Amino acid sequence: MQIIEENKILLKKQNVFLGFFSAMGGGIKNFFIRFAVCGFPVKISYFIMGFGNFCYKQFIKGFIYLILQAGFIAFMALCPRVNNTPFGYKALINFTTLGTNPGDIFSSADNSMLMLLFGVVTICIIGLFFLLYLSNIKSAYKAECDTRKFGKAQTFIEDIKHLLDNRFNVTLLTPIFIGVAIFTIMPTLFMIAIAFTNFDSRHQGDVLFDWVGFANIADLFIRQGEIGQRFLPVLGWTLTWTVFATFTCYFGGICLGIMINMKGVRYKAFFRTIFILTIAMPQFVSLLAVRNLLGELGPFNTMLQNLGITNEPIAFLGTSESVLRTRITIILTNFWIGVPYTMLMTTGILMNIPPDLYEAARIDGAGRFKILAKITMPYIIFITTPYLISSFVGNFNSFNIIFLLTGGNPTAPGGYKAGTTDLLVTWLFKLSIDEKEYNLGAVVGIMTFLCTSIITLVTYRRSRAYKEENRFQ
Repeated sequence: MQIIEENKILLKKQNVFLGFFSAMGGGIKNFFIRFAVCGFPVKISYFIMGFGNFCYKQFIKGFIYLILQAGFIAFMALCPRVNNTPFGYKALINFTTLGTNPGDIFSSADNSMLMLLFGVVTICIIGLFFLLYLSNIKSAYKAECDTRKFGKAQTFIEDIKHLLDNRFNVTLLTPIFIGVAIFTIMPTLFMIAIAFTNFDSRHQGDVLFDWVGFANIADLFIRQGEIGQRFLPVLGWTLTWTVFATFTCYFGGICLGIMINMKGVRYKAFFRTIFILTIAMPQFVSLLAVRNLLGELGPFNTMLQNLGITNEPIAFLGTSESVLRTRITIILTNFWIGVPYTMLMTTGILMNIPPDLYEAARIDGAGRFKILAKITMPYIIFITTPYLISSFVGNFNSFNIIFLLTGGNPTAPGGYKAGTTDLLVTWLFKLSIDEKEYNLGAVVGIMTFLCTSIITLVTYRRSRAYKEENRFQ
């Protein structure tokens, strides 16, 4: 049975990839087939958007498509300028060169940063227009099919009703898609493009920068310069921190939730309230309070000296000479702040486990430990696997706790910009904001994205929450 299930899972994964490429091939095939078999109005729609809709009396839709095509052509041909930098086809030309005029007393210098930005924006606009273009062909084809089948195409009012009823999901997702394209996809593409340039602290203001290909990424693997020498140590500490920060809070919260909800424990609400207080207070306030408490002149060191445990203050955070001590302090602080979240979630899950399962297990002679191992923990882990993955990614990109507690310190030997407690995300911040090394920051950003996306996809696809999603329904 296990071999059969594994083969089914493997076949399902193969079908996903085959389905993706099949859909791409089918879409290209349909594009040419429709042009070959459809009527004259649909054929003309391949060149004049909205023509098919006009022919089938969908005047409003046809007018919208035509205006969008005219606007796109005007945008590409007229090349509107912002800060003396053009959009349109000239933006594509500038995107390949990033500027050639260094400027003199008679003319201003080319702005490489704006040329790069406007080139990315123009490419994204071309991509959105291509989707509209395909939508225009599909709309004309549908109008032709409806006319053959029902004698007339849908009116604009009927299309609106259809979007608000049968295709309401498309109506809701369209503005979200546009927002993601503007505020996520375009900035991401811009950041990726910067990683292939020499846009650094030496190329600021009116100084032109240029494409350098894979040189920045090559430095990462041949261990040259700041990024090559510090990437592996920072990545190693980032993974170590992520594992400890995630699993200490996860299993600590589960244990705490189980103990509080055990039968016979009194004042459950009181104990929950005590632990929830760390959530009620803003996280940055808690972190700053911990930094002051553990400071060399803080209350904790004063207490240790008054009790005679130490003769002089102990540096626990950024000024410590012991990197291990600082890292352990950070992990323990994160545990104190993060454990109540898992505790609350565990409490809700425990309240929803069917009592019949426990009763049947007791009748069969199962003890408390066996019930915990065979019923409670599998149920909790099954439900919380997506949360565990998102928590892992969140800790991988955790900025506040490192920045506010240590600032990435203690410093690394050799004068590198990345400290011994810097994560990839805090190192990215230092490179980009403090040092103006935008190209290196972009490379670190790409590597951070690749690490988190690969870990997320692989772990979730292999988890029981994905493979057996209907088991506890």
